[in-house]
Amino acid sequence: MENKTVLFVDDDEIVLRSIERGLLDEPYQKLFAKKGEEALEILQKQEVHVMVTDMRMPGIDGYELIKIVKKEYPQIVSIILSGYSHSATIMMAMHQEDVFKFIPKPWKMADDFKTAIRQAIDHYDLQKEHNEMMEELKQRSVK
Repeated sequence: MENKTVLFVDDDEIVLRSIERGLLDEPYQKLFAKKGEEALEILQKQEVHVMVTDMRMPGIDGYELIKIVKKEYPQIVSIILSGYSHSATIMMAMHQEDVFKFIPKPWKMADDFKTAIRQAIDHYDLQKEHNEMMEELKQRSVK
């Protein structure tokens, strides 16, 4: 987990600072963006394994960000963090864009948040291992 990076995207500075404080003891690298556009700039410069995003943000909202990330960086595991739990947009993102998990605001740091991020990192690792094994099988069948 030490070599993994998690990107948190939320237009609310208080939410980002709360996340930063709550995850100080977590072993992965943490990056923070205040808008979707900033998140995309970070993704161009740095490898990210998990992205946690709010849905309602000015400019590129969470749903659009998830769609772009899924297309450009399909290996990244996405988590939605939002106060709008019954939104049709959240349901669409969960099903159409293969979002790993939805965490409603407010959340419990130890119970909900930390566990979800650790599970997403584990999911990333399993997905990567699966893809590597499939590639190896494909290479063997070609020979």
